[in-house]
Amino acid sequence: MDMKQTARRAFTAAGQVQGVGFRPFVYRLAREGGLTGTVGNTSDGVRMEVQGPPEEVARFGRRLRAELPPLARLVGLDEEELAPLSDETAFTIVPSHGHAGHSVLVSPDMGICPDCLADMRDPANRRHGYPFTNCTNCGPRYTITRAIPYDRATTTMSCFPLCPDCAAEYADPGDRRFHAQPIACPVCGPRLWFVDRRVARSGDTGPTRDNQHEALARAGQLLLDGGILALKGLGGFQLACDARDAGALRELRRRKSRPHKPLALMVADPATARALCELTPEHEALLQSPEKPIVLCPRRAAPAGAAGALPPEVAPDARTVGLMLPYTPLHAALFDWLVPRAALPPVLVMTSANPHGEPLCLGNREALARLGHLADAWLLHDRDILVRVDDSVLTVAPRPPRPGHAVDGAAPAAASDAVPSAVEPLFFRRARGYVPRPVFLPPLGGAPGGEASDPTVLGAGAELKSAICLTRGREAFVGQHIGDLENPATLGFYEEVAVHLEQLLEVRPKALVCDLHPDFLSTRYAEARAAREGLPLWRFQHHAAHAASVLAENDCYRPALALCLDGTGLGDDGAIWGGELLWMDLSEPAWKRLGRLSPFALPGGEAAIREPWRIALALRLQAGCGERSAPWDSEYASAAVAVREMLARGLNCPPTSSCGRLFDAVAAQLGLCSATTYEGQAAIRLEAATDEAALRDNVVWSLPPLEKNGLLELDSAVLFGHVLQAQAAGEPAGRIAACFHGTLASALAAMAAEAARTTGARQVGLSGGVMQNALLARLLPRALAERGLSPLMHHELPPGDGGLSLGQAVWGRQLLRRGH
Repeated sequence: MDMKQTARRAFTAAGQVQGVGFRPFVYRLAREGGLTGTVGNTSDGVRMEVQGPPEEVARFGRRLRAELPPLARLVGLDEEELAPLSDETAFTIVPSHGHAGHSVLVSPDMGICPDCLADMRDPANRRHGYPFTNCTNCGPRYTITRAIPYDRATTTMSCFPLCPDCAAEYADPGDRRFHAQPIACPVCGPRLWFVDRRVARSGDTGPTRDNQHEALARAGQLLLDGGILALKGLGGFQLACDARDAGALRELRRRKSRPHKPLALMVADPATARALCELTPEHEALLQSPEKPIVLCPRRAAPAGAAGALPPEVAPDARTVGLMLPYTPLHAALFDWLVPRAALPPVLVMTSANPHGEPLCLGNREALARLGHLADAWLLHDRDILVRVDDSVLTVAPRPPRPGHAVDGAAPAAASDAVPSAVEPLFFRRARGYVPRPVFLPPLGGAPGGEASDPTVLGAGAELKSAICLTRGREAFVGQHIGDLENPATLGFYEEVAVHLEQLLEVRPKALVCDLHPDFLSTRYAEARAAREGLPLWRFQHHAAHAASVLAENDCYRPALALCLDGTGLGDDGAIWGGELLWMDLSEPAWKRLGRLSPFALPGGEAAIREPWRIALALRLQAGCGERSAPWDSEYASAAVAVREMLARGLNCPPTSSCGRLFDAVAAQLGLCSATTYEGQAAIRLEAATDEAALRDNVVWSLPPLEKNGLLELDSAVLFGHVLQAQAAGEPAGRIAACFHGTLASALAAMAAEAARTTGARQVGLSGGVMQNALLARLLPRALAERGLSPLMHHELPPGDGGLSLGQAVWGRQLLRRGH
């Protein structure tokens, strides 16, 4: 070898580069270029050294960036020139090595890939029908990983020694299962077995020859017979039943104490999804993405009782239905058994297996103990799940329009308008497939190499739809959806997530940030931990955290506005906020409140959230229309007398500026929802009732922003009075709902424009749970753009409380930067 004509260069790839087929990809590139050298996993990522003709070494670097494996995500690539080695003759894959601290991105769990699905459906393949098939392009990752570097020994697959055939695939750089840590086959991998309720009562629930035989067929037959199955999924157990069987649906709802909340559905293929829903290409792209999330899709209209129509019990309140495709080989195998035996293409409810208000079940014994009153049988396996992770839920959301894209007075786009060429997901729940994918932050100090020492901050999240956030250098990791922190069991899950993320990322927080509300369990956790570990703790107002979250997601560290619209959050004045216009500069960091919805009463406090007719009555009185009738008057006549007395005396009627509660009141006044059985139900019904044709008419009521006590205000009672007047004039509920949505969007945009005039800020972040309303998420950005403002939307996190912890963590990080 002519060493003068030889180059040697080292590359260190950081990001999602372990467990995704990155080393065999590098091996192939090097071999194709005739290069020698090495590649191996380290705590810093993947280290490569390549040697050969300079032009081939340069080409290797270009291909490394341009031809990544499907699941790889490159966030950094360091290069270093090295002296050539005279005795190197081949390119080899070297053993992994690690050290304390790392910068590797752990891959989320991914849905089954087409190649593995083909293996399962090939009768000649040794994995034919095997429900734990996977490769480097798919399968479990986060839910089975204990530590980095990502190797089989650090996963829950370590207890399954490889058979000779799997060992050969695992060791072959040319095989797509090369170093696929969850690799398995029927000879050496996890086993599946079936346990019915009779056997469960006997306690003999382990795998036996009898309960393994035809386990999948027995589970499938149970579903066809109308039973409810507890199935061990990827990040925990799921409850399944036949979604076409109204009786099974009603029984599942009865057992779960879930009378109305929508149920997620799984279908075998996109063709079945198309038969049920009006899918756009964007919906299909999300359904078939490697993450395989639940996608909220517009339900296809069908006459009640028509062949193939879904029973209304699936999602009685909404026009959409949550669909997903089989994302594990177990789901695929179950559908492969069902399809030829079902009269119609099978549709299964696939919902979290947990008693009401508790975390989903993780282990076999736990599921048998906790789900005995919910399930008729269990489909179990012996691959342990390390971390509970629920299914992600999202829908298609158009990107915000550009400022000035439409002239003033142009009609808002309706749902039937052409879909924009570029769309992004709108998250409702972020978990499987997306966690632990980080949000990237700017370096604190700005000095080269300084980001590694950026202190870790923990954002403790809120109470509803809780999720924590940990920063590591320039990365912010928002953990999986935990649920509502209302009991010790869910708090235990919350603590599990915090411990696991810290261990996996090898970080410890140097400061904590929590909500202002003293009674949130997340606040108490942060207070106790800060006191125990001697860490600084900052309490950050709920809606300011929403604002910081959406601005940080959009890398907006300059003065900006934010409209934060949700149900309730404790304000820094002790009042209940929820319809807020804030100014914020994340670089300082600093914020202040500029505007709001004018306050109205919540008669009975928490009771008013469960019974929105109370809020409607309060607003009727505030609007001077207390004698107007409402659909709920007869049902709640005696209770209304007491509520009127409470309002007259000002007893237990806290004021609120909540946008979510205003939606609830309108829904109640229109007879759509007097009492709720799940959070957001009234608003969902109001959105579903909205007349799209009326939206296109762009009729809005007058609601100008006014200045009061130093704040811009939109008068909530005036807006509610418009609803009452339209109702008295005989307007249909759908048209009133359309006018309400359009008026609110226009008025909020006008208030933001007034604040922009005085502050000079032109960007407006949109956050809070109300931004999950598809109509407002479409109308409000358009109204802002028409006024020359730039709307900033969430695109990586939910706009609701599930994304709030990012704002907390970023705020704490900025405070540390300022030396607080």
